[in-house]
Amino acid sequence: MNVSHSHKIPPLLTDIACDIAGSILYAISICTFAKYADFAPGGISGLALIIYHLCGFPIGLTSLLCNIPLILISYRTLGKQFLLKSARTMLISTFFIDLVFPHVPPYEGDPFLAALYSGALLGAGLALIYMRGSSTGGTDFLTLTVKAKRPHLSMGIVTMTIDLVIILLGWPVFGKIDSVLYGLAAAFVASTAMDKIMYGMGAGKLAIIITTHGAEIAETIAAICGRGSTSIPAIGTYTKLAREVLLCACSKAQAYKVRSAAHMIDPDAFVMIVETSEVFGEGFLEETRHP
Repeated sequence: MNVSHSHKIPPLLTDIACDIAGSILYAISICTFAKYADFAPGGISGLALIIYHLCGFPIGLTSLLCNIPLILISYRTLGKQFLLKSARTMLISTFFIDLVFPHVPPYEGDPFLAALYSGALLGAGLALIYMRGSSTGGTDFLTLTVKAKRPHLSMGIVTMTIDLVIILLGWPVFGKIDSVLYGLAAAFVASTAMDKIMYGMGAGKLAIIITTHGAEIAETIAAICGRGSTSIPAIGTYTKLAREVLLCACSKAQAYKVRSAAHMIDPDAFVMIVETSEVFGEGFLEETRHP
């Protein structure tokens, strides 16, 4: 029986929904928690907050104006389509930052709590936007440009590195070193939340088992955990003996069972359990493909 795909949500609507949800989280982070806590969370939004503190210019509009030179720098690397999508995202986020959330009562309590919640919401909002192939602009453009040239780097770490200079500017502007500490805390929480949402949702474990009883161990793992394995022939460079390398992707909860199954069959098996950022395929996440 064929399943109809006529009711699938169009990608454009999904993009816009993620833009709105991400921009709302982004605006809450800036307007509700960071705006009156005397710290800059990093990025162009942090720079805009510093300018707002000095001159009173609107945060969203200032961010838009600061994006112009960054667009020129990153245009060749990121391309026209990405920048057009980002322009839509920037307009939506500016709407919420300058026109909606200034009318929402801000949090004026403990600045450290403000930094933590600002960072968590900022990271969550940016992750939603990044996952749809867009950006809020600013240092995001620089982050993604670096990511395009160095794809092995974590986006969270790249973002935090770029943000450090802006966070340090908060020291002379706000007049206290606490502003730097709060900004660093917010940036760390933001980068962690971003990485966990973008990469951690599909995280799992990879068991690498080196053994002479590959078939038996694979059958036992399948019986106990319901996980398949991939067998690769190998030769020990020290012993010169034939071995099998079993690769078994599993959930974190199943890692101990996989290791126990290997040692149940072959007590001398060499077992490595490593962290995986994402696992796509049968029994795990289905990969999302954007048009």
